[in-house]
Amino acid sequence: MPQEEEPIPYEGDVPEPTLSAVRYGDHHRHILDFWQTSSPNPTPLVFVIHGGGWSGGSKERMSRFADANLLLDAEISVVAINYRLMSHAQDVVPPVKAPLHDAARALQFVRSKAKEWNIDKAHIGAAGGSAGASSSLWLAYHSDLADPTSDDPVARESTRLRCAAVRGPQTTLDPAQMKEWTPNSRYGAHAFGKVDFKQYLEDRDEILPWICEYSPYALVDGTAPPVCLFYGAPPAIGQDQKDPTHTANFGVKLQERCMELGVECALVYPGAPGVEHQTPTEYLITTLSA
Repeated sequence: MPQEEEPIPYEGDVPEPTLSAVRYGDHHRHILDFWQTSSPNPTPLVFVIHGGGWSGGSKERMSRFADANLLLDAEISVVAINYRLMSHAQDVVPPVKAPLHDAARALQFVRSKAKEWNIDKAHIGAAGGSAGASSSLWLAYHSDLADPTSDDPVARESTRLRCAAVRGPQTTLDPAQMKEWTPNSRYGAHAFGKVDFKQYLEDRDEILPWICEYSPYALVDGTAPPVCLFYGAPPAIGQDQKDPTHTANFGVKLQERCMELGVECALVYPGAPGVEHQTPTEYLITTLSA
């Protein structure tokens, strides 16, 4: 049996889940909670991935990324997941593969429960913060990981999203891009088993295939779903940032790339022009209910 983690309370005003600690895999972190809205018809669902640098955090942080009460009132069900952290991925190469593929597997598991949980498979959006936001964009932009020939019915389910609304995402894991956009960048070495940012940059060419596989910026194409990115401070491309790990510079550059491809990428930060949605939850309700 998998090792169990001690339950902890949810932060903020979060209702009791309809189902708690549902297993989607064999590891003790392979659990999710589910909140079912009331509707006679299959409903959209918001899939919440917690932040913490892929090194910490838990699903109980959900209120930082999405408002479960507002979503349920809008007839949108909710899932919040745990996943393997870097400390659990010693045998996974590169380490970032563990949390990202866990998120994909959890999403497939949720889709496999669509009939039982009254979910509309075509209307699933992701929410998350920081590393969880980056994971959400990875799911949004990566080609579908479904294996239609698998003997496992969960593996046959799609990993694509209808949309994503996320806080503070790192939109690239390319250290050269990070340094160009934000000179005092220092995040991401651990994702590929590197000791520090210096080694990360020095070994960039060697690990470029991994970077291209796990960077949202490298994966986005003209088939990508719409996303909305939220940051806490205005961008300043090419300048040092107070919080380089969560700078809106990441958002500016992804939005530029998306505009080139003709796909939707809304960007929200203090003073941003043309803001239509003040929170990820507002964006998710509007997009998933359309």
